[in-house]
Amino acid sequence: QVQVVESGGGLVQAGGSLRLSCTASGRAFSSLTIGWFRQAPGKEREFVAAIGWSGSSTHYADSVKARFTISRDNVKNTVYKDTVYLQMNDLKPEDTAVYYCAAKSGLRVGVAVSDYDYWGQGTQVTVSS
Repeated sequence: QVQVVESGGGLVQAGGSLRLSCTASGRAFSSLTIGWFRQAPGKEREFVAAIGWSGSSTHYADSVKARFTISRDNVKNTVYKDTVYLQMNDLKPEDTAVYYCAAKSGLRVGVAVSDYDYWGQGTQVTVSS
């Protein structure tokens, strides 16, 4: 089992920045991909960004490219606890949503909700105009 916990959400004005953190811990996997998703009221959960085990492979949704950056701490041989960050700059009201962190084993950087096995509870991000 992998436990996933997000933090760092809040209220920010348009044009502002927030940094979300995701800590994944528990059972060791040979490789663990971490993804961020978001869900706005009345909408389906959508992919935001993902980062592969080594940290060198990243993928972003078109809507957040050049504004959001995903990164992870010291992956090396640390498989029991890992932290991934989502730096969000130039936030827009349409970025308002609950942001979820998710984890999956394997090397492929998935972009679908169904690709991920373990999910956090979510953290609210609200961007005011």
